[in-house]
Amino acid sequence: MARVFSGIKPTGEMQLGNYVGAVRRWVAQQHAPDQVDAIYCVVDLHAMTVPYDPAELTGSTRRLATMLLAAGIDPDVSLLFVQSQVSQHAELCWILNNVATFGELRRMTQFKDKSVQHSGVTPESVTAGLFDYPVLMAADILLYDTEEVPIGDDQRQHLELSRDLAMRFNHRFGNTFVVPKGTFPTTGARIMDLQNPTSKMSKSADSPLGTILLLDDPAAITKKIKSAVTDSGSEVRYDPENKPGVSNLLEILAAVTDQTIPTVEAEFSGSGYGAFKAAVAEAVVESLRPVQKRYETLAADPVEVERILANGAQRAEALAAVVMQRVRRAVGLLPRPL
Repeated sequence: MARVFSGIKPTGEMQLGNYVGAVRRWVAQQHAPDQVDAIYCVVDLHAMTVPYDPAELTGSTRRLATMLLAAGIDPDVSLLFVQSQVSQHAELCWILNNVATFGELRRMTQFKDKSVQHSGVTPESVTAGLFDYPVLMAADILLYDTEEVPIGDDQRQHLELSRDLAMRFNHRFGNTFVVPKGTFPTTGARIMDLQNPTSKMSKSADSPLGTILLLDDPAAITKKIKSAVTDSGSEVRYDPENKPGVSNLLEILAAVTDQTIPTVEAEFSGSGYGAFKAAVAEAVVESLRPVQKRYETLAADPVEVERILANGAQRAEALAAVVMQRVRRAVGLLPRPL
């Protein structure tokens, strides 16, 4: 089985774009014929690179881990853990900092974008952690002999850096790291904001009406979808360039019902926007209902969630220790004392 690694940052609440674009696919892969050896990580260290509240980080990390379990991640099949509970992530990041260059990190487009997104933060005052974010991401991936990394278009540059660092390290110090490759999902991979369908749905969006959170109640979900921006005319047709609002709703409906876009497009041919939106709202509500119910059960038993995460961290640390033994030997560091 191919070793697959994915990480998700505990900022804000999980929203429909995360769930449809990534988590549902992770769940489906667990028992698929092409089953993978999957490692899923709540990357809380990455959440520290911009201004944050410590108490909120603690709560967000627990909620996200609980939500992943509620969504169907099976800890008996997939490895689920919290990044900061495995110290080798930070250790490998430092070693890779001595392989990465200032020039390539400065060219990271996400650093340029994020450095101006936060109030009171200027390019001169951003943290070194934000600048170094891609190296920590590379450490996350390379630490587990990862072969495949499911990513969206906005992460291509970071994955390429991970590959470059692995190859540069191997050339300089000997064959040590597996060089990962990216896999790129298609349908449902990019759910857009309901109020601004040319922008990706985000848990940090300025418009609450544009984002469906997984724990939104049915009435809130229905209201958000029924008030979603559509387009001129009344034809339900998939045309992302000319009809981005309707096309986004078709993407959502196809994803949550496990159908193709042409199938749902044909189903609503001749229907008006009102009936179409009502059907999308009902489908989303029903898709999230079992997840929300499972979340309530898990949230009522935080000790069990902590047990699952502790077990995941122990398993992850065992895997990471093997890789770090190779890394330390390759770069000339003394072995850890027994």
